[in-house]
Amino acid sequence: MGETVTPRAPDRDWRAAVLLVAGLTAARLVALFATPLELYPDEAQYWLWSRTLDFGYYSKPPMIAWTIWATTALWGDAEAWVRLGAPLFQAGAALLVFAIGRRLYDARVGLAGAALYALAPAIQLSAAVIATDAPLLFFLGLTLLAYVALQQAERRRGLLAAAVGAALGLAFLSKYAALYGVVGLALHLTLAPDARRAWTPARIALALGAFGAVLAPNLAWNAAHGFATLQHTAANAAWGGRQLFNVSELGEFLLTQFGVFGPIPFAVLLVGVGLAVRRRRLDPRDLLLLCFTLPPLLIVTGQAFISRANANWSGAAYLPGAIVVAAWLLRWRARGWLYAALGLQAAVAALFLAFTISPAFAEQLGAANSFKRAKGWEDTTEAVLRRAAAEEPAGLTAIAVNSRFLYYAMRYYGRDWFADPAAPPLRAWLLAEGPQNQAETSAPLTAAEGARVLAVALEGHWRAEMAGDFRGVSGEEIASVRLDRKRKRRVEMFVGEGFAPKPRDPLTGRPRSP
Repeated sequence: MGETVTPRAPDRDWRAAVLLVAGLTAARLVALFATPLELYPDEAQYWLWSRTLDFGYYSKPPMIAWTIWATTALWGDAEAWVRLGAPLFQAGAALLVFAIGRRLYDARVGLAGAALYALAPAIQLSAAVIATDAPLLFFLGLTLLAYVALQQAERRRGLLAAAVGAALGLAFLSKYAALYGVVGLALHLTLAPDARRAWTPARIALALGAFGAVLAPNLAWNAAHGFATLQHTAANAAWGGRQLFNVSELGEFLLTQFGVFGPIPFAVLLVGVGLAVRRRRLDPRDLLLLCFTLPPLLIVTGQAFISRANANWSGAAYLPGAIVVAAWLLRWRARGWLYAALGLQAAVAALFLAFTISPAFAEQLGAANSFKRAKGWEDTTEAVLRRAAAEEPAGLTAIAVNSRFLYYAMRYYGRDWFADPAAPPLRAWLLAEGPQNQAETSAPLTAAEGARVLAVALEGHWRAEMAGDFRGVSGEEIASVRLDRKRKRRVEMFVGEGFAPKPRDPLTGRPRSP
C-alpha cells in the first residue's frame, strides 16, 4: 500500500500517544464530575431510553441507550455517570487513529493524527456530552483498522473480514451515519484493484454474515415499529416544507467545518485534495483514507445546499481525515503548520474545559449562550412540581407539557417524584393532529387523563392553543428560572379541566382559530 516513511522510535511514539490520550481523558473526567452543567434534554431522552433496554428506539439505534445503561447500572443516575461513555469512546477512537496511522504510514503519522483528532474542536464537545457521535466514530475507526489490517495481513484474513463486518454493524447500532463507512468501503474497493484482491468470496461472506448478525435485531425492531428510526432519520433531511437550494446554508455549513475539524486541518485537507486533483496522482494510502473522508463531506455539503445540515453531520469524515492531514503535513515537511494546528486546538480544548468546569467564566467572556440549554432544567422541574404539590388537595389527573425538551428534562430531574405511584403522570400535549416526536407518541395527553391537568407552556409558546383544548382554565402562574445574567427560562402554568382537544386544521394540522 505504498512506501512507508522511515520509522522513528515507534515505541516512544506509542507511549506518547497513550500519555496524550490518558492526559486528555483524565482532564475530561475531572471536568465531567466538576461541571455544574445539567443534562441537555436530548441526553435526558437517551437516559430515559436506557431504563428499558431494547434493540431500537424512536429516533436513534440502541447503542447510546445501552451505553448509558451500562454506566448508570454500575454507579447511579447522576449526570456524570450518564455521560461517562462519551470521553471513554473518544479515548478509544483517538488510540484507533494512532493504530491506523501507524499501520498505513508510521508511528509519527499515527501520533500526529491522534493528536489532531483528539484536540479537534468538535471532539471536545463530543467527549463532554452523551450523544451518538462518540460511539459512531469509535466503531467506524475499528472498522477502518480491521479493513487496513486485512489488506496487509498474510494470516487470519477470514477473522479480519468478520471483524470488518462486526465493527461496521456496531457502527450502525450507534448511528445510521455509519452508511458513510459502507460508501467508503465500496469506493475504495472500486478504485483500488489491490484492495479487491484481499477479498475472496469466503471473506466477503464472513464479513456480510458478521454484519448481518450484529444488525439483524435492530432491523427486526424497526420492522416491528414501522421503521420509525429510519423514517425519523430521513425526515431530518427536511427536503420538504422549507425552501430548497439555499446558498447561504451551503456557505454557513462550509464555514462551520473550519470550527468542527480545526481551521488549519480543514484548510490542509482542502489544499491536499486540490493538489491531488491538479497532479492527478495519489498515494494509495492517501486514496484509502480519502475514500472514507470525502463522501461524508461532499454528501452533507450537498444536503446543506438542498435544504439544511448540522455542522456535526459530516463528523464521520474527520477520524480518517485527521490521519491523512497528519501524513500530508509530515510529508510536506510543514511541521510549523502541524505545531500551529496542535497549539491552537490545544488552546481551544483548554478553554472548553475551563468553560465546562466554570460556566461563570464562559459568561465573563461572552460565551454563556453556548451553554444555556444545559442550565436550569432542574430548577424548572422543581418549579413545576412545587405547583403540582400545591394542587394536591384538589388532585391532578396529569401534568401536561407542550415541549419535548421540557418533557425529557422533567422525566430525568423529576425521576424520584414521578416514581411515586400516587403522582400524576407526565404527559405531552399535542399541538398538531398527530404526534411529532417520541414524547407525543409514547405519552400523549388523552381525554381519559384530562379531568384536571396542570398544563405547562415552555416560554409561553402555544399557551393560548393549549388552554383552548380545555373546557375550563384557572390558576394561571408564571415561573422564571435564571440561566445567567442576561437569560431566563419562563414557564406559564394553569390548571385545565375537561380536556377536549379542538379539531385541528387539515392544512396546518394545528388547532383551528376560533
